[in-house]
Amino acid sequence: MKISLTRLLAQEGKLENHEVTLDLDDVQIGRDSYRIVEKQPVVLELIHKGSHVIVITGHTELTIAIPCARCLTPVETSFSIEFDREIELNLSEEEREDKEEDSGFIEGDNLNVEELVKNELLIQWPIRVLCKDDCKGICSRCGANLNFQTCDCDTTELDPRMAAIRDIFSKFKEV
Repeated sequence: MKISLTRLLAQEGKLENHEVTLDLDDVQIGRDSYRIVEKQPVVLELIHKGSHVIVITGHTELTIAIPCARCLTPVETSFSIEFDREIELNLSEEEREDKEEDSGFIEGDNLNVEELVKNELLIQWPIRVLCKDDCKGICSRCGANLNFQTCDCDTTELDPRMAAIRDIFSKFKEV
């Protein structure tokens, strides 16, 4: 969803309030796509301070299904996203980089609300999500979820210094 900023920029000190429903069903983070389970409308307040400077404030709430880092079970993770940005529209790309200002959500005279939400979501994205603190994960050999079942895989780890001897014996092993 895009919001046109032309009416806002026409008058200094003008204030606009918007409530935008997100059209996103999933969000792309890196190469992975995550399903949005629940979403609230994005409530925005836009103020033109003058000299093509816009203040963007607002909030929304999302719940996203993120796989557990150990067993890959989807975990519903809630995000409370707050916006408080001041954007100078008359700056060049070089000047924005010097000020370390991210305005990839401004496209000409339009505000791309979905990109704004994605940028704020990236800042809050957790490093690691676990379904529970004592998650046992999955078996590296058969792929069984060890939280729900046990497997009969041989889990004994041999001393890695003995790998050369083990290879010799496996070559001469009789079947």
